[in-house]
Parts: sequence; C-alpha cells; structure tokens
Amino acid sequence: MRKIPRCMSTQHPDNVNLPFFAENAVLGGENEIQEAYYAFSHLGCDEQMWDCEGKEVDNFVVKKLLTRHEPFFREKILGRDVFITLRVPNPTVEKAEAKILLETLESIPRSFDAAKLFYGEEIPPVFEVILPMTTSTRCIDRIYRYYRDFVVGKQNKPFKEGDITISEWIGEFKPEKINVIPLFEDISHMLEAHTMVKEYLEGKDLEYQRVFLARSDPAMNYGLVSALLLNKIALQRLQSLTDETGAEIYPIVGAGSSPFRGNLRPERVDRVAQEYPSVHTFTIQSAFKYDNPPEKVRKAVEKLKERKKASPKEIDEERSLELIEKYSREYQRQIIELAPLINQIARYVPSRRKRRLHIGLFGYPRDMMGIRLPRAITFTAALYSIGLPPEILGLNALDEDDIQYLREVYVNFDDDLRDALRYFNPDAPLPKGLEAAVSDLPVDYQVNEEYRRLTGYILSSLKAGKTGDLGECILRAAHLRKFLG
Repeated sequence: MRKIPRCMSTQHPDNVNLPFFAENAVLGGENEIQEAYYAFSHLGCDEQMWDCEGKEVDNFVVKKLLTRHEPFFREKILGRDVFITLRVPNPTVEKAEAKILLETLESIPRSFDAAKLFYGEEIPPVFEVILPMTTSTRCIDRIYRYYRDFVVGKQNKPFKEGDITISEWIGEFKPEKINVIPLFEDISHMLEAHTMVKEYLEGKDLEYQRVFLARSDPAMNYGLVSALLLNKIALQRLQSLTDETGAEIYPIVGAGSSPFRGNLRPERVDRVAQEYPSVHTFTIQSAFKYDNPPEKVRKAVEKLKERKKASPKEIDEERSLELIEKYSREYQRQIIELAPLINQIARYVPSRRKRRLHIGLFGYPRDMMGIRLPRAITFTAALYSIGLPPEILGLNALDEDDIQYLREVYVNFDDDLRDALRYFNPDAPLPKGLEAAVSDLPVDYQVNEEYRRLTGYILSSLKAGKTGDLGECILRAAHLRKFLG
C-alpha cells in the first residue's frame, strides 16, 4: 500500500508576506521549484500540488528538484516519501487550456525516466493528477483512459507494418496508469460526489481513491454556512460509499487561512481536524506557510500528519439542505448588492502568483443576473479590506433554531465567527437586513481597533476617489490578519 500524503502544500496566492527565496512580489517560475523543495525539506509537507492551470507550465519540475537538491531527495524518495501531484486543466470547462492537459500527461513518463536515472530503480515520481471542476464520471474516466490508452498505449504501435514499435525506438512509457483525483467545487456535484466516484471505480482494479472537496469556492458561491454543510454532507456520503463497497476513500479538503475559506492556520489545526475527522489530507496554502514563523508551521504540519482519521460526525442531511437553500439565497442577494464595491476594491488587491486562475463557478448569468466577481482569494481580501468579513453575510436568514442546529453540527461556528469579527468595522456598508443579525449574534468578540481605523481609511479613500495608497493599506490590513484573502 502506497503512503497517502497528509499535508498538501499548494500554490494558492493567499499570503501577505513573501518567502525568503522570492525574487519579487509575484511568485512563479523557478521560485515555485524552490517552494516545493522548501515545503518538503523545511516545513515537513509530504505533498506538493503542482498547478498546471492558467500559467506557463514547468513540466521539468521533477528533474529540477532531483538535480538541484540531490542530498535531500536521496533521503526522501520522490514518489515514495514525498509526492508531486499535478493539478491539470479540465477540458470540459477550460477550452483555452485544454491542450495543456495533454502536454502535462505526456510529461509524466519523462519524469519517470528522470527519476529512474536518479534512483536506479523504477519509482514513479508522479502518478496522480487532480481534475478541477469535476462535473461527471466521464470527466474523470477520460483522463484515466487517455493516459493509459494514448500516452502509454501508443508505445506498442509500429510506425508501419514490419517496422519497430515506438517503445523500441524511444523506450518504454511508465507508469502504465495514473490515479485521477476529482475535485468537486459546486453544490450539485459536491452532493453527488459519492455517486460519481462509485461509477468511476466500477470495473477498475484501484488500490484506493482520493477525492478532493473544495472549501473556498463553495464559500464564495453559497456562503460560509453552506460551504461547511456541503463539505460535511459530501464527507458523510463518501463514508457511506466506503461502508457499502469497501472502497478505500481518502478525502482531501482545500482549506485556507481565513475563517471564510476554512480557518486552517497553525494555531487552529486541532480545531479544524476536529471539524473534519474523516478528512485524510488538508491543504497547506501560502498564508499558512509564509505568514507564520517557520517553526510554528512545522509543528502544525506535524500535528496534521500524526492525527488519527475517524468517521465523520453524523449530520441531518435533509435539515442541512433546507438550511443551505434559505441561507444561500439571502447570501447571494447580498453579494449582488455588494458586487460593484467588491469589484472596485478588488483592483487594488496585490497579486501573489503569476497565473490566471481558472474560471469560477459563481454567477452563471441566468442565476446571478450576469454579475462577475473576482476569484475567491481576491473576493475575500476585498471584503475584509473594508471591514466587512464575508463570514457574516447571509446570517440574517437564520432563526434561533437554525443557529442552535448549526452550533451542534458546525463544531467551530462560534470560534470562526469570533475570529472573523475581530476584523469587523461597524461603519462598513452592511447589506440591507444584516445589521440587526450582527448585533444579535450569540458570540462575544473584540474588534481590533487598529484594524478598524485602517479599514475606515480605506473606505473613506474609496469614497473620495483617492486610490494612490490603497494597495499598501490593503496589505497593512492583511498583515494584521495574517492572510491576504
């Protein structure tokens, strides 16, 4: 049985501070090679997501890591002790990026050859890929079969009758197959993740299956409460699939440092692990890695690696779905009201990665009146920068019974709100109906006065059209929070 990683370092650009090896404020290229090594060697992560979406892809990451950091990778075997997992474009959704998928899959046998030369034995350094925005079983199966039948399968074909085969010409293609990790990001497909995974597993002799559940995009699309409940329902259904079929399912949850995106920070790892007991792998995003002291990060990563996986806490699915429906309706109404302000301030949120992130699932024109919003990290940063934590949006849709139910199933509900409300500015432009709900919240919190003054200045500068120092002020506010968005 292969080791299944517990801490997946990612390239999510939610950090305020820059790593010491960064050549400039926007990380990319060779810096991301160094980042992968740093995550393994200094922070203790056992997996690095290598994002092949929306940027110039470096398909030589394995060769560069092995040649530049030979002593480390002699001790920690790539593909056995530490892992590179590719996040590939989804051709069903990202038409402009579709052929990057093919280039990326073709690079896997080449990485195998580089590792075989380095180690002197056949250890696949890359054998798993993450498929974002998974919407059907066919989406997953096509990638599995394309790699097996076309990338590897072509090796047995001769150039013409009587001639040598491709493998006789340029060598064998290995590994013979790869694992595809579906990433589910929107409500309908998260709720059907178990069904799609079950269909995908039929007829395949797979040792295990990893399943990735988004945490940030569901929060942006449907609100904090919905994102939490959706993850819990999906995890419960995946556990039922394991109980029914005996399939070994290893869930991954993509949590970030802001409470809105998961509240996974070094000082909160115990709480987050308690919230999601059945999750095997958590993402270690950029704010976690770079906005905290390295020793604190190392200890937190070690805690996550040592924790015992358990069954999910039982959740009433019918009640939860009813709550999601009424809460997300109000949350989305408020987002439509706030959209012009969010888009206005988003222009001044600094970038941290050289990439165009994949298109969002929020706001199909027929559902959301055609509004367009920034991606989740910038969206979160924009609202926090005016003292309006997105965690509080939509809460006015909930009555006392709803809140009581939430406190039973959402273990960290009070703590997450308390963490968010430290950065609330009472002078922020609250959507209609929300002011009373915030004042009635059953949570004691202390507003950070320095933060209140800073967000007040950002608000007044926006109103006055004085935007010269907005980027700097947004960063100062983010420094106080220890995450950008």
